[in-house]
Amino acid sequence: MSFYQKIDGSQYKNIYAVGDLHGCYDLLMTELEKVKFNRETDLLISVGDLIDRGRQNLKCLQLLREKWFFNVQGNHDQMAIEALLYHDFNMQVNWIRNGGDWFYSLPIEQKLESIELLKICEKRPLVIELEMVNGDLCVIAHADYPSNDYEFGKVVSKQDILWSRDRLESYSEINIDGADTFIFGHTIVEQPEVHGNRLYIDTGAFNSGNLTLIKLG
Repeated sequence: MSFYQKIDGSQYKNIYAVGDLHGCYDLLMTELEKVKFNRETDLLISVGDLIDRGRQNLKCLQLLREKWFFNVQGNHDQMAIEALLYHDFNMQVNWIRNGGDWFYSLPIEQKLESIELLKICEKRPLVIELEMVNGDLCVIAHADYPSNDYEFGKVVSKQDILWSRDRLESYSEINIDGADTFIFGHTIVEQPEVHGNRLYIDTGAFNSGNLTLIKLG
Protein backbone atom coordinates (compact mmCIF):
# COMPACT_ATOMS: atom_id res chain seq x y z
CA MET A 1 0.00 0.00 0.00
CA SER A 2 1.16 3.50 -0.83
CA PHE A 3 0.06 5.83 1.96
CA TYR A 4 -0.34 8.68 -0.55
CA GLN A 5 -1.09 8.67 -4.27
CA LYS A 6 -1.32 11.48 -6.82
CA ILE A 7 -3.88 11.62 -9.62
CA ASP A 8 -3.57 13.96 -12.60
CA GLY A 9 -7.03 15.37 -13.19
CA SER A 10 -6.16 16.49 -16.72
CA GLN A 11 -6.39 12.86 -17.84
CA TYR A 12 -10.18 12.78 -17.38
CA LYS A 13 -13.12 14.66 -18.85
CA ASN A 14 -15.14 14.63 -15.61
CA ILE A 15 -14.16 13.62 -12.08
CA TYR A 16 -16.63 12.74 -9.35
CA ALA A 17 -16.32 11.81 -5.68
CA VAL A 18 -18.80 9.54 -3.93
CA GLY A 19 -19.58 9.02 -0.26
CA ASP A 20 -19.37 5.75 1.68
CA LEU A 21 -20.95 3.02 -0.47
CA HIS A 22 -21.46 0.34 2.19
CA GLY A 23 -22.71 -2.20 -0.31
CA CYS A 24 -25.17 0.14 -2.06
CA TYR A 25 -24.24 -0.74 -5.63
CA ASP A 26 -27.63 -0.06 -7.21
CA LEU A 27 -27.77 3.39 -5.62
CA LEU A 28 -24.39 4.18 -7.12
CA MET A 29 -25.49 3.05 -10.58
CA THR A 30 -28.58 5.27 -10.29
CA GLU A 31 -26.48 8.32 -9.39
CA LEU A 32 -24.00 7.67 -12.19
CA GLU A 33 -26.84 7.39 -14.68
CA LYS A 34 -28.22 10.74 -13.53
CA VAL A 35 -24.98 12.50 -14.45
CA LYS A 36 -24.47 10.44 -17.62
CA PHE A 37 -21.16 9.13 -16.29
CA ASN A 38 -18.90 8.03 -19.14
CA ARG A 39 -16.85 4.96 -18.26
CA GLU A 40 -14.38 5.71 -21.05
CA THR A 41 -13.54 9.32 -20.18
CA ASP A 42 -14.61 9.97 -16.58
CA LEU A 43 -13.24 9.00 -13.15
CA LEU A 44 -15.07 8.16 -9.93
CA ILE A 45 -13.19 8.42 -6.63
CA SER A 46 -14.66 6.78 -3.53
CA VAL A 47 -13.92 7.99 0.01
CA GLY A 48 -13.79 4.35 1.10
CA ASP A 49 -16.01 1.91 3.00
CA LEU A 50 -17.09 -0.03 -0.05
CA ILE A 51 -18.59 -2.78 2.08
CA ASP A 52 -20.71 -3.72 5.14
CA ARG A 53 -24.25 -2.79 6.19
CA GLY A 54 -25.69 -2.79 2.66
CA ARG A 55 -26.69 -5.82 0.61
CA GLN A 56 -24.46 -5.66 -2.47
CA ASN A 57 -21.02 -5.90 -0.94
CA LEU A 58 -19.42 -8.16 -3.54
CA LYS A 59 -20.72 -5.96 -6.37
CA CYS A 60 -19.11 -2.94 -4.71
CA LEU A 61 -15.83 -4.82 -4.32
CA GLN A 62 -15.98 -5.72 -8.01
CA LEU A 63 -15.71 -2.00 -8.77
CA LEU A 64 -12.04 -2.34 -7.83
CA ARG A 65 -11.45 -3.97 -11.22
CA GLU A 66 -12.89 -1.04 -13.18
CA LYS A 67 -10.49 1.44 -14.79
CA TRP A 68 -12.94 4.31 -14.17
CA PHE A 69 -13.10 3.65 -10.41
CA PHE A 70 -10.54 4.46 -7.72
CA ASN A 71 -10.73 4.71 -3.95
CA VAL A 72 -9.00 5.39 -0.70
CA GLN A 73 -9.29 2.74 1.97
CA GLY A 74 -11.95 3.16 4.64
CA ASN A 75 -12.07 1.69 8.13
CA HIS A 76 -14.53 -1.04 7.07
CA ASP A 77 -12.30 -2.02 4.16
CA GLN A 78 -9.36 -2.13 6.53
CA MET A 79 -11.22 -4.29 9.06
CA ALA A 80 -12.03 -6.80 6.32
CA ILE A 81 -8.42 -6.82 5.12
CA GLU A 82 -7.07 -7.50 8.60
CA ALA A 83 -9.74 -10.11 9.35
CA LEU A 84 -9.50 -12.07 6.10
CA LEU A 85 -6.02 -11.49 4.71
CA TYR A 86 -4.16 -11.48 8.02
CA HIS A 87 -6.47 -13.81 9.99
CA ASP A 88 -6.69 -11.45 12.96
CA PHE A 89 -9.27 -13.14 15.20
CA ASN A 90 -10.00 -10.07 17.31
CA MET A 91 -10.55 -8.06 14.14
CA GLN A 92 -12.83 -10.77 12.77
CA VAL A 93 -15.04 -10.37 15.84
CA ASN A 94 -14.93 -6.58 15.58
CA TRP A 95 -15.67 -6.66 11.86
CA ILE A 96 -18.69 -8.94 12.29
CA ARG A 97 -20.05 -6.60 14.95
CA ASN A 98 -19.67 -3.71 12.50
CA GLY A 99 -21.43 -5.29 9.55
CA GLY A 100 -18.98 -7.89 8.24
CA ASP A 101 -21.34 -10.82 8.74
CA TRP A 102 -22.37 -10.71 5.04
CA PHE A 103 -19.09 -12.38 4.07
CA TYR A 104 -19.67 -15.51 6.15
CA SER A 105 -22.97 -16.31 4.42
CA LEU A 106 -21.49 -16.18 0.90
CA PRO A 107 -20.98 -19.31 -1.21
CA ILE A 108 -17.35 -20.43 -1.21
CA GLU A 109 -16.70 -19.12 -4.74
CA GLN A 110 -17.86 -15.63 -3.74
CA LYS A 111 -15.81 -15.75 -0.54
CA LEU A 112 -12.71 -16.50 -2.58
CA GLU A 113 -13.52 -13.72 -5.03
CA SER A 114 -14.05 -11.26 -2.17
CA ILE A 115 -10.66 -12.15 -0.72
CA GLU A 116 -8.96 -11.61 -4.08
CA LEU A 117 -10.66 -8.24 -4.45
CA LEU A 118 -9.61 -7.22 -0.94
CA LYS A 119 -6.03 -7.86 -2.02
CA ILE A 120 -6.56 -5.15 -4.63
CA CYS A 121 -8.14 -2.86 -2.04
CA GLU A 122 -5.17 -3.37 0.29
CA LYS A 123 -2.95 -1.75 -2.34
CA ARG A 124 -5.10 1.37 -2.55
CA PRO A 125 -3.85 4.51 -0.77
CA LEU A 126 -5.13 6.18 2.37
CA VAL A 127 -4.76 9.66 0.87
CA ILE A 128 -5.33 10.79 -2.72
CA GLU A 129 -3.96 14.11 -3.95
CA LEU A 130 -5.92 15.15 -7.04
CA GLU A 131 -4.49 17.99 -9.12
CA MET A 132 -7.24 19.67 -11.08
CA VAL A 133 -6.83 21.20 -14.54
CA ASN A 134 -6.86 24.70 -13.02
CA GLY A 135 -4.02 23.77 -10.65
CA ASP A 136 -6.15 23.41 -7.52
CA LEU A 137 -5.29 20.54 -5.19
CA CYS A 138 -8.07 18.35 -3.81
CA VAL A 139 -7.17 15.86 -1.08
CA ILE A 140 -9.40 12.86 -0.44
CA ALA A 141 -9.23 10.59 2.62
CA HIS A 142 -11.75 8.48 4.48
CA ALA A 143 -12.31 10.17 7.86
CA ASP A 144 -9.85 13.02 8.32
CA TYR A 145 -6.42 14.39 7.53
CA PRO A 146 -5.01 14.58 11.06
CA SER A 147 -2.90 17.70 10.70
CA ASN A 148 -3.59 21.38 10.09
CA ASP A 149 -0.88 21.42 7.41
CA TYR A 150 -1.15 19.02 4.48
CA GLU A 151 1.97 17.82 2.72
CA PHE A 152 2.22 14.94 0.27
CA GLY A 153 4.13 12.12 1.95
CA LYS A 154 3.86 13.61 5.44
CA VAL A 155 3.76 11.03 8.23
CA VAL A 156 0.34 11.18 9.91
CA SER A 157 -1.73 8.74 11.95
CA LYS A 158 -3.28 5.92 9.91
CA GLN A 159 -5.74 5.32 12.74
CA ASP A 160 -6.98 8.92 12.57
CA ILE A 161 -7.23 8.93 8.78
CA LEU A 162 -9.51 5.89 9.00
CA TRP A 163 -11.46 6.55 12.20
CA SER A 164 -11.28 10.13 13.53
CA ARG A 165 -14.44 12.19 13.93
CA ASP A 166 -12.89 14.82 16.20
CA ARG A 167 -12.54 17.65 13.69
CA LEU A 168 -16.12 17.37 12.41
CA GLU A 169 -17.70 16.80 15.82
CA SER A 170 -15.94 19.92 17.15
CA TYR A 171 -17.45 21.94 14.26
CA SER A 172 -14.02 23.38 13.53
CA GLU A 173 -14.07 25.93 10.70
CA ILE A 174 -10.28 26.14 10.53
CA ASN A 175 -8.84 25.43 7.09
CA ILE A 176 -6.25 22.74 6.54
CA ASP A 177 -3.32 24.43 4.82
CA GLY A 178 -1.47 22.90 1.87
CA ALA A 179 -4.40 22.14 -0.45
CA ASP A 180 -7.53 23.89 -1.66
CA THR A 181 -10.19 21.32 -0.76
CA PHE A 182 -10.40 18.23 1.44
CA ILE A 183 -13.10 15.60 1.00
CA PHE A 184 -14.01 13.08 3.69
CA GLY A 185 -16.63 10.45 4.45
CA HIS A 186 -16.97 8.19 7.52
CA THR A 187 -19.14 10.38 9.74
CA ILE A 188 -22.77 10.40 8.61
CA VAL A 189 -24.29 13.79 7.88
CA GLU A 190 -27.86 14.42 6.75
CA GLN A 191 -26.65 16.49 3.80
CA PRO A 192 -23.09 17.23 2.64
CA GLU A 193 -21.47 19.65 5.08
CA VAL A 194 -18.77 22.24 4.47
CA HIS A 195 -16.49 23.32 7.32
CA GLY A 196 -13.61 25.57 6.31
CA ASN A 197 -12.10 23.97 3.22
CA ARG A 198 -13.40 20.50 4.19
CA LEU A 199 -16.39 18.76 2.62
CA TYR A 200 -18.06 15.77 4.30
CA ILE A 201 -20.08 13.55 1.97
CA ASP A 202 -21.15 10.39 3.84
CA THR A 203 -24.93 10.73 3.86
CA GLY A 204 -25.60 7.25 5.23
CA ALA A 205 -26.69 5.62 1.99
CA PHE A 206 -27.20 2.16 3.51
CA ASN A 207 -29.87 3.55 5.84
CA SER A 208 -31.12 6.78 4.26
CA GLY A 209 -31.04 5.71 0.62
CA ASN A 210 -29.24 8.99 -0.06
CA LEU A 211 -25.86 8.49 -1.72
CA THR A 212 -23.88 11.66 -2.35
CA LEU A 213 -22.09 12.08 -5.67
CA ILE A 214 -20.29 15.36 -6.30
CA LYS A 215 -18.53 16.68 -9.40
CA LEU A 216 -14.97 17.80 -8.73
CA GLY A 217 -13.96 18.80 -12.23
